[in-house]
Amino acid sequence: MTSMFLAAEASRPALLFWSQALFCLLFCAPYGCCTSCPDQCQCTNYSGATAVLCSASNLDEIPKDIPKDTMFLKLDANKITSVPNSTFRHLAHLQEIDLSKNAIEKIDSAAFKGVADGLRLLDLSGNHIQRIPKEALVNLNAMIRLSNNPWHCECTLQEVLWEVKLDPDSVNEITCQTSVQEEYAGKPLLHILDSGINFCNMHQKTTDVAMFVTMFSWFTLVISYVVYYVRHNQEDTKKHLEYLKSLPSTRVPKETISTIL
Repeated sequence: MTSMFLAAEASRPALLFWSQALFCLLFCAPYGCCTSCPDQCQCTNYSGATAVLCSASNLDEIPKDIPKDTMFLKLDANKITSVPNSTFRHLAHLQEIDLSKNAIEKIDSAAFKGVADGLRLLDLSGNHIQRIPKEALVNLNAMIRLSNNPWHCECTLQEVLWEVKLDPDSVNEITCQTSVQEEYAGKPLLHILDSGINFCNMHQKTTDVAMFVTMFSWFTLVISYVVYYVRHNQEDTKKHLEYLKSLPSTRVPKETISTIL
């Protein structure tokens, strides 16, 4: 009797596992509630809202097996260095993405493709981002945090700020670590723009100057060639005339001389 009882106790975890699996297959699978949770993360579900919590999990990349019904994704305080194209394409229900306090340096132009409509908050603060493609953010309806990054202030970043919805509580913390003009390094970008500085006009002026210098160089080269060609022909003509004059037995008609000259 004791051995039968022990055998029943030993088989109880297996029975529990298979009963849960059968329940998931029959009742949850059609609604996407049985998806697995990524390693080193915790998944919770409250009132139908799935949250995936991967904060401070020593991750160096964004997990690829995030449940499709995820609405809140916490990836902050990790070692993530990039956000590749279409990373979140299968997560159509996402409302918040927290990527703050990572080591992100590169964000591809289609990094957030597939989550544009429902996303409400995107936190990219506290990373190593210097530049970001305008296409990566302009189609998002979310409020975006870009503070505490080593930004290089130039035309593209200015266009991003014009077209996205920035978090008003952190917008003053977007600072130029470097700039197309050195005097703006270390200054808050919003203050620079409020003073009337337009980085896109600077870019246009730089392009115009470069084009002018190139055209002037070509013009100088053409003029130099024309001057050389004329002088060379004059010298040849003079030598030819002197040669004709030096011939003892030939009298050069005046008409020929005038024609040569």
